[in-house]
Amino acid sequence: MDVLVNNKLYAVQQGTTIAALLQFIQLTTHKGIAIAVNNQVIPKNSWNDQSLCADDSVTIIRATQGG
Repeated sequence: MDVLVNNKLYAVQQGTTIAALLQFIQLTTHKGIAIAVNNQVIPKNSWNDQSLCADDSVTIIRATQGG
C-alpha cells in the first residue's frame, strides 16, 4: 500500500505501524519529532500500536533550536 510521508510516496506493507514506518525510512532518533496522520497528531506512546492505512498522509515535524 502507498502512504505519503512529508509529500514523498512510500510503498509499505499493510498493517505497518508508525514506529515501523520510522524504521523503514531510517529515522533512527525519535527525540524532538511529532507525527501527524491525516492532520491528526498521534501521541508518541501510540506509535507502536497505530497502524497506517492505504493513502494515509503522514507529516513528520522536527523541533529545532534557534532564535
